[in-house]
Amino acid sequence: MQISDVFAAYADEMRQIELHLDRYITSDVKMIPEVAHHLIDSGGKRFRPLLHLISSGLCGYSGEHRFPLAASIEFIHTASLLHDDVIDEAVIRRGKTSANNVWGNAASVLVGDFLYSKAFKLLSEIGDIAIVQIMSKMTNIMSEGEVFQLMKCGDTSLTEAEYLSIVEKKTAVLISAACGSGAVLGGASGEKAKALEQYGYKIGMAFQITDDTLDYMAKEEDFGKSIGKDLEEGKMTLPLIYTITKCTKSEQDMIKTTIEKKAFSTDAIRDIFALIQKSGGIDYSLQRAEQFIREAKDGLKVFADGPEKEHLHAVAEYILSRKI
Repeated sequence: MQISDVFAAYADEMRQIELHLDRYITSDVKMIPEVAHHLIDSGGKRFRPLLHLISSGLCGYSGEHRFPLAASIEFIHTASLLHDDVIDEAVIRRGKTSANNVWGNAASVLVGDFLYSKAFKLLSEIGDIAIVQIMSKMTNIMSEGEVFQLMKCGDTSLTEAEYLSIVEKKTAVLISAACGSGAVLGGASGEKAKALEQYGYKIGMAFQITDDTLDYMAKEEDFGKSIGKDLEEGKMTLPLIYTITKCTKSEQDMIKTTIEKKAFSTDAIRDIFALIQKSGGIDYSLQRAEQFIREAKDGLKVFADGPEKEHLHAVAEYILSRKI
């Protein structure tokens, strides 16, 4: 089963989510919907809302609360991207000019805040305290991850464990919440709710690791952001962390000097890319992602076989097969 088959199976529900997103991004302040729509309508796959729909269905829920909850998840994700682009001084997001480069940093931050607050307004209207607890805990952890990554930016001594902690806090917890909230709506047992949360966590870890690895492999037109951007921003991701542990002292010094002094000439970037290839940094990173995917799929054994379970397996496989 391909990812396109999964999206097709939920086409009607995904259209409902689009209608809800459009309905909720209304404001008398004209700039708010302009900035929000610039990013929300720019080609995101709605990966997190899709996972919420699948998880809800797996736990037997097909009610209306799925749509505002899925919208709140997408708003939280979008808000985090708006804030990320300000911090990173990004130029491109999803293949188009980033919002901060169109409207400025202040507008991006404030519209991100609007989307966060709108998300929690929607959650409060659902009226399930368990869901509010999941989402509030998740956004708090995401904020911690953002600050921790900022602290570690340009730190060439960043360890693999520290990197995985950043991935967990910035990416995996939101995907875990998208799945876990579906279990709450469906009244799933504690065992099944935990299994879905862990599935979301594991595929979230794999998703970000592959995303970071593609930054050293893909063509810009395929990937939707500047290739090598993580390196230029001083972000130590797994392919580079692994490479530093495997290359020679002189090669380590070259990498560290380039990053710490921000001496990102074309030749320096090309040399670092070559070292990552030679050291096996890309293969190692993809293997770690594969491990998380195996664990994610294994954790679904508590559920009986059926279409929703098959859909979750297909999503997991898609993460590893994204265009390289």
